[in-house]
Amino acid sequence: MTEQGDANDLRLDGLHERHPGLTQALGQSYTEAASVCLSRHHQPPVTVSLRHAGNDERRVVSFAVPDARVRNAHANETDATEAGAYAVSLAAVEAVVGLVAVGRAETLTGADWYVARDGTEIEDLESCIRLEVSGINAGTSGDVRRRLVEKVAQAARGKSNLPAMAAVVGFKVLEVAIYPLGEQG
Repeated sequence: MTEQGDANDLRLDGLHERHPGLTQALGQSYTEAASVCLSRHHQPPVTVSLRHAGNDERRVVSFAVPDARVRNAHANETDATEAGAYAVSLAAVEAVVGLVAVGRAETLTGADWYVARDGTEIEDLESCIRLEVSGINAGTSGDVRRRLVEKVAQAARGKSNLPAMAAVVGFKVLEVAIYPLGEQG
């Protein structure tokens, strides 16, 4: 993959450069976790299916095969799956919806992140969308769909009047399902 990437790539590297709500350290940590999750089942590069609004796009994901130190740092499967899902879902929402992370969402909002068009300031939440994220280490496409239904319900129950979307990453089945709630503008 080139530094710029290809139009068919889902870029996990350099997330902080494109998502102002991420620091370099946090983005790198999420990307490391994603590489651990993907390498549990696959060798790079992989082709991931992105499902959103009735469309199914295929994108190539290149990732570094994690060494022992990286695997040990992300040895907690639950934490690694959650952090890896942040990397993959933020890259996917950027690729298919054109939104970037502008900040973390508060507790009880029914979401993990605020996303918006590039250039949106976090102080202007009115133009933000809540993004609820989940990851599944193993399982089937059916498991991804079931988790998406759960996450859509969670986002709908959130204490916020902002529109929302949910994204679920299936690392074994190489799928990302994104579903918007309410008005997306």
